[in-house]
Amino acid sequence: MKSPAAVLARLRPWVLVFDALLLGLLGVIALLSVVTMYSAAHDFPGRFEAHLRNLLLAFAVMWGAALMPRVWLQRVAVPLFLGGIALLIAVALFGDVAKGARRWLNLGVMRIQPSEVMKIALPLMLAWYFQRREGGLNWFDFVAAGLLLILPVGLIARQPDLGTALLVLASGGFVIFLAGLSWKLIGSLAVATLACAPLLWGVMHDYQRQRVLTLLDPASDPLGKGFHIIQSTIAIGSGGVWGKGWMEGTQTRLEFVPERTTDFILAVFSEEFGLVGNGLLILLYCLIVLRALAISAQAPTAFQRLLAGSLALVFFVYAFVNIGMVSGVLPVVGVPLPFMSYGGTAMVTLGLGMGLLMGVQRERADLRAQGRRV
Repeated sequence: MKSPAAVLARLRPWVLVFDALLLGLLGVIALLSVVTMYSAAHDFPGRFEAHLRNLLLAFAVMWGAALMPRVWLQRVAVPLFLGGIALLIAVALFGDVAKGARRWLNLGVMRIQPSEVMKIALPLMLAWYFQRREGGLNWFDFVAAGLLLILPVGLIARQPDLGTALLVLASGGFVIFLAGLSWKLIGSLAVATLACAPLLWGVMHDYQRQRVLTLLDPASDPLGKGFHIIQSTIAIGSGGVWGKGWMEGTQTRLEFVPERTTDFILAVFSEEFGLVGNGLLILLYCLIVLRALAISAQAPTAFQRLLAGSLALVFFVYAFVNIGMVSGVLPVVGVPLPFMSYGGTAMVTLGLGMGLLMGVQRERADLRAQGRRV
């Protein structure tokens, strides 16, 4: 019979795969999300329990992803991307329509949202592509990467799903940027985008144009399109410096805050914990992004550096866009607050991304333990 020390030594590589700092920061946010969800979901039977299951599943996926060797990731990059494109095409042809959008694919035993797959598949694919071209990059490589980026973004925007399309665009765009895209070209693209803004207005869907107009003047339709922003900003402001206290938020308890368990859970948190609570939450998100960028900067290969950098910056986009839209600074685009908002698909996707980051750090630690330079 093996001794306890021998058993622990055998289990050690399977248990100590997490980056301690990153896991600690995510754990604090998960704890805050549990506390906030208990209050926000008081009139949604079963939602709090489902949120707990989603969190546990996300951390389980994180653990599995942290164990995944880099070689496996490189092998699955192309098949995962092509499979994701095939699923997006299937959605366009056979997907279920809900609330005017065709985003879900019914597989009989379950419904999936293929656009979520592309948040990981696209940066994997682009990181693989640039790894293969390392040392010989030219303008054609960035054009090819741009085409790989435009295809899934266009399919998702057509559903229409502007929020997910922007996140997928960011996930791939960050890889291209980190691969060495010229600042001159970036500036030219920014100028061209601004110049085309009036033309973009003409091709936007009615609901997308309405969201922009609502952002500029939410009071124009206070009981309709502007209701979300007005009520969320009232909740945030009424929290004051210290907040009204846990489960004491009147906007939440009286059910004025819309989508309070999903995209607008920050309004619940702000009302109950105030400016101090918000400051802590934003600090946690900033520390996670900084730690993730540090992992990216120290990655042992170009593939891991590009992938980790993209995942770090996309996590920042998640938090920035959600906080901006809930506070009335950005249009409402349906982006969840990482590890706070209710939602299984987005939660698992975020867990997978954080796990891949931890896998990069784990492999670097393994190489250092073997005495190899990284």
